[in-house]
Amino acid sequence: MSDSTTNPRSLGPAFNRLWFAFSSSKLGDGLMAAAAPLLAISLTRDTVLIALSGAMYLLPWLFFAIAIGTLVDRIDRRRTLVAVAISRALIATVLAVMIFTGTLSIYGLLLATFLIGTADVFNDTALQSLFPTILGKEKLERGNSRFQMSDTVLQQFIGMPLGAAFFVYSASLPFGLDALGFVIAALMLVLIPRRHIAKLVVAEDRPSFKAQLVEGLRFLWNDKKIMRLVIATALIGFGFNIAGSTAVLFLTETLGVPKAFFGLLMLSGGVGGLLGAWASPKLSQRFGRGVVLAWSITLTSVFELCQGLSPNVFVFIVASIGAGFSIAGWNVLLMSVYHTLIPNEVFGRVHGTRRTLVWGIMPIGAYIGGLVAKIDLRVPYMVGGTFAIVVALVSFSFIRQLGNSSDNT
Repeated sequence: MSDSTTNPRSLGPAFNRLWFAFSSSKLGDGLMAAAAPLLAISLTRDTVLIALSGAMYLLPWLFFAIAIGTLVDRIDRRRTLVAVAISRALIATVLAVMIFTGTLSIYGLLLATFLIGTADVFNDTALQSLFPTILGKEKLERGNSRFQMSDTVLQQFIGMPLGAAFFVYSASLPFGLDALGFVIAALMLVLIPRRHIAKLVVAEDRPSFKAQLVEGLRFLWNDKKIMRLVIATALIGFGFNIAGSTAVLFLTETLGVPKAFFGLLMLSGGVGGLLGAWASPKLSQRFGRGVVLAWSITLTSVFELCQGLSPNVFVFIVASIGAGFSIAGWNVLLMSVYHTLIPNEVFGRVHGTRRTLVWGIMPIGAYIGGLVAKIDLRVPYMVGGTFAIVVALVSFSFIRQLGNSSDNT
């Protein structure tokens, strides 16, 4: 499937360039992940607007993901990724300038977050569609594991601590560096070997846009296994977004974490995430993919609840490590399941549709979290964590059986 087949341990130069571009963008995402919520609370103290500042990133999945997924199946995915990287760089640059000149309002931040979310719908769909054309099925878990580890190290270990520290020093600096990261990502994507790009050329006699869109919807609807997994994932993600909607206020006000250390505190989740991403292929091989998936999402839900019950920052750190470990394992193995079960020729459409269901309702969860946070900043964790635990337990047996029918590597 790729030139990595000449060396059973190598993932190949095409994957390496894709991974380097992903890593560069994730470092920028980490800077933004810490700086954006700090920027939001510097612009407003309204818990609903603060919750919406995160929810706006997810709304494009509700509005555009199905259409974008169809479009990605019709165009060159590598060019799509390059265009997205350039767009993200431009948006980050505009944000940095407006912050530096003092002209940014909370509503401007909401708009910018929505645009970034729209760009990332293209990015995530094209990236996940490209992934299985570069790696064979036997290497999917290893490739997904490397991506998840890079995500954790560069976004949480490096990007978030630096983003918070840079924000305190100069609020515009993290956004300027984010722009630079996406410029580097665009350059690396251009360097992906052409022999892999050639495989993505779409035939001229393809069906119409509408026909392909309907085909993707019909595939997901008719595949009851994937559909049930999508619904369970969507409901659990809904609970997680209720829980974490006002996390920045919970940490800085209830637990008294200084703003400069906000990103550093997120390292706890990164430690767990790195270990989980590294361990998940090994645990999958030892116990079975479905078993590890079922336990991972259940434990993540429990740890989400524990975060809100934390009496101090040290207990929160322990809960974050546990949540990071279990959710990383879930992410790695879940994508391996989808890459195995969904034919690549419809992957963009199915991926976009399932993301619409999964991520599309997350802004609603964030909005609800912002509302209940007015009662107390612990309440979103309690409501969202409890809801996710219930859904995970109801779905446990079904998720556990997934490894029996997918190609467990």
